[in-house]
Amino acid sequence: MYKATRLENGLTVATAEMPHMASVSLGIWVGVGGRYEPEPLSGVSHFIEHLLFKGTQRRSAREISQAVEGIGGYLNAFTSEEHTCFYAKARHDQFGRVLDVLADMFLHSTFDPVEMDKEREVIKEELAMYMDQPQQYVQELLNATMWPDQPLGRSITGTKKTLDSLGREKLLDYQKQNYVAPATLLAAGGRITHREAVAALAKYARKFVRGARPRCAPAVSTQTRPALRLLSKKTEQTQIALGIRACSRHDERRFALRLLNAILGENMSSRLFQCVREEYGLAYSIYSANSFFDDAGDIVIAAGLDMDNLEKTLKLILREMKRLAAQLVPAAELRRARDYLIGQLDMSLENSESQMMWAGEQWLGYGKIVHPDEFKRRLSAVTTRQVRAAARDFFRPGRLNLALISPLKSAAGLEKILSS
Repeated sequence: MYKATRLENGLTVATAEMPHMASVSLGIWVGVGGRYEPEPLSGVSHFIEHLLFKGTQRRSAREISQAVEGIGGYLNAFTSEEHTCFYAKARHDQFGRVLDVLADMFLHSTFDPVEMDKEREVIKEELAMYMDQPQQYVQELLNATMWPDQPLGRSITGTKKTLDSLGREKLLDYQKQNYVAPATLLAAGGRITHREAVAALAKYARKFVRGARPRCAPAVSTQTRPALRLLSKKTEQTQIALGIRACSRHDERRFALRLLNAILGENMSSRLFQCVREEYGLAYSIYSANSFFDDAGDIVIAAGLDMDNLEKTLKLILREMKRLAAQLVPAAELRRARDYLIGQLDMSLENSESQMMWAGEQWLGYGKIVHPDEFKRRLSAVTTRQVRAAARDFFRPGRLNLALISPLKSAAGLEKILSS
């Protein structure tokens, strides 16, 4: 089902063939994101993402959207810490047209100064929107606490100061240095053969810039004790995000960590949901989530609750973490967590867009497309002892980071709770 071909200039084509589908999804990926940016250029990848929709030498911004939406398709993009992706989905017989639009955006955007000034203000509004959403903004505060003074701790959107400093020449220089063929991938999923995708991209391949694949600075941490950051703000709820530094996507422990996270807080059956919400009624929303990067990772536990319930909730969270490090998970609970993750993976890969995303993320993350069956096999091999070992490795005071947005004026007593 999955195939990949590297062209002579380093550009790669990856496909997930789904001949029974009516649609095809394709994305142009580049292995550069927020953590590749020096601090003065913070937000540049996200800014470029926006500008590639604002017009090319052949198409205006309206013509770009009309070219895809006018055939019943849709067009979008995203920037993450390590990747940027421009993607579209349409009927399978429109593959050539959609590829032409994406390639035109990627290769021939004009970066018109007038459009740049307008889009800079749009991104500032995006920043303001996140700051007005405590559930979102507490995650930004946590990243800055967990990864201080480095790109992983900075906002992908940048700041008002860095956005104002990003002129046209800086953006073009950054694009030229980083959006190079060896860092670029065309991923396609759906009713398209690999041979057809390679042939279609071949006529654009020579236009992609050659160069060395960019590298990012490694994640570093000198943390030896819990870290805490409070934003004192008048809110109806206290928002907390507790981050635990963990392993990278290349670490063998990541499979045990995925299961550990599912058991801890990924769904309504999880220990945190059952304890904090169902048993004690302390929070409406509480969950945990994994992130894995090239050389680092984390588990984040987030909740919104009444300020008066903060200490009790935090103690309950830590109690569940300690229990996972001290006791073996019952076999039935481990089986349910494994079946949940495998079921979620299978359902997530039912459509062409998700298959395209899988191919792109796998290739850029590992240099190959790991078949979902291999991921399921590795999950199935995890033992209860490995889950406990992962909890013991990572659930330590020296790896804990807490961010809060709350009416609290001081969080002095919380550090003692984290250290315990």
